[in-house]
Amino acid sequence: MTIRLFHCSDLHAGPPFDAAVAERVLVEAHAYKPDAFVVSGDFVQRADIATQWATITEWLQRAPKPLFTVPGNHDIPLFHIWQRLFKPNVFYHTHINADVAPVLHLDGVSLIGANSAHGWTVDGGTLTKAAHALLLASAVSCPPENRRILVMHHHLLTPPGLGRRNGVSQPMTIARLMDQAKIDVVLSGHVHLSYVGHTRDLLPTLGHGAIICQSGTTTSRRGKGREKHQFAYNTIEISDTLICIRRHVYDPVSQGFIEQVAHHEYFKPW
Repeated sequence: MTIRLFHCSDLHAGPPFDAAVAERVLVEAHAYKPDAFVVSGDFVQRADIATQWATITEWLQRAPKPLFTVPGNHDIPLFHIWQRLFKPNVFYHTHINADVAPVLHLDGVSLIGANSAHGWTVDGGTLTKAAHALLLASAVSCPPENRRILVMHHHLLTPPGLGRRNGVSQPMTIARLMDQAKIDVVLSGHVHLSYVGHTRDLLPTLGHGAIICQSGTTTSRRGKGREKHQFAYNTIEISDTLICIRRHVYDPVSQGFIEQVAHHEYFKPW
């Protein structure tokens, strides 16, 4: 059986948000008929602004179900300092999901969320010791035959051409943790640029490694690098032996997304 994921990220409801493109994303998402609609964080531009949450929650209500989401750094209050430090996910809990590290078991694929966004950083991310333990526990809960997909906001590797970007701290430690949890693929965003790679590009000594799949910004005009001012999302098809990742980039002439690159990779046996 093949599981189909629609992976988008960095929606940024607010001044960078393009409502017309967002509507087109919904049309294409429903046409794709995914088994899960995955959003890897940054739902709003400023978490302190209620109208931005209203915009994105209305949009999500019309997205395919089930939704699988994790928070991003923009989903944490910037101006409300007490909330930022002590209740960083208060608005995300209210508007998106009470769980910042959800788990969803599908037929052959398990999605595991991890929260890399915290109030004591502005841009970069981290996985706490508690998050490490939760990730391992969530992995144990997966059916043994399922492929394991980790979803978090911050990236492990910065795509070529972007220079230095603040990703998740201690990426090599996390890559080792992912091997321990038998993660096959990690989905993320944050850098506003699509990218596919492998954790062995980061740490060649890994015994197994995992495929890295990063989405560009799907509905924000803040695309970077070769996707400057562009919008992008990924469609992902997973079988027991093969993953196919297709990057879709918005074409203003046709006013739709076109498939730009497809990546096919066979899973190694554990």
